[in-house]
Amino acid sequence: MPRCFRMAALLILTAFAAVIFHGCDPGAERKPAQMPAIPQQISKGPGKEPTLKVFFEEENEIREMPFEQYIEAVVAGEMKNWFHEEALAAQAILARTFALEFIAGRGHSALNPEAHISTSFEEAQAWNPAAVNDRVRRAVSRTRGRVAVNNGKYIKAWFHSHAGGTTARAKEGLNFEGPEPPYTKVVRSVEGRDAPKDFAAWRAVFTKQEVADALGKLGRNPGDFSAVRVVERGPSGRATRIRIGDAEVHGADLRTTLDSTKYKSNLLTSARVEGDKVIFQGKGFGHGVGMSQWGAQEMARRGQNADAIITHYFEDVAIGKLW
Repeated sequence: MPRCFRMAALLILTAFAAVIFHGCDPGAERKPAQMPAIPQQISKGPGKEPTLKVFFEEENEIREMPFEQYIEAVVAGEMKNWFHEEALAAQAILARTFALEFIAGRGHSALNPEAHISTSFEEAQAWNPAAVNDRVRRAVSRTRGRVAVNNGKYIKAWFHSHAGGTTARAKEGLNFEGPEPPYTKVVRSVEGRDAPKDFAAWRAVFTKQEVADALGKLGRNPGDFSAVRVVERGPSGRATRIRIGDAEVHGADLRTTLDSTKYKSNLLTSARVEGDKVIFQGKGFGHGVGMSQWGAQEMARRGQNADAIITHYFEDVAIGKLW
């Protein structure tokens, strides 16, 4: 063999061996993710579980409790307590991240400044301590102190009920103000056989006056309208601009102002006026950003763990342990 070919072969073999041994070298593993500090308002020191002051909206009182106890009731409020444990574990990681990002950013509950967070679904997260069972407790205990971060900061841990087959980025699904976060993405979501049929395909009927009133709250006047038209859609296919008579609004704003429990999603398949009725039809339930809860259930049913579920729905996130 000519000398030049022998040298080339030697270089190839050396490079190949380096790849193999580098992959087996423990020192070649990724460095641990850079983790944010526990918010000062609740911190008991690095590696120690914080204590929360929670404002109970219905009772109009503040109660102090361990952070993980708060998370148990949130997970039971946000997900069905019979869901697969890995789906519940993913929800626990996101619920914990949501609470920490909330406190780090706002400092306290807007409903009571003496409290760190509240049981209000509108302000923070759902809350149902009565639904906490052993499955929820195990999911929370297994993920104790674990949070999702991007570039050393807590992510905005968005989740929703049913993606209708595909998720959305924040500006599309939420009309999010400010730059698009780097960790949101449009990704396929399989909600599976357990999901309610009226989440996969739904129909909502409103009167023209109800729609006009909702637009009025958004500072828009549609006039005497006879048509509804989607004029712009985002990357996932969700309606981002909807024209109703003389008014044009972002789909996310219309949905939350009109009735987000009836008008389930902006993944619209039809929008029309029939006489005095305005009829919307679509797929999914919720804003579509971040983790689909029914999608998480299906992923868990197929054998995926909590970390895999979260990294499917969020881009470039790391999951680390704070306590």
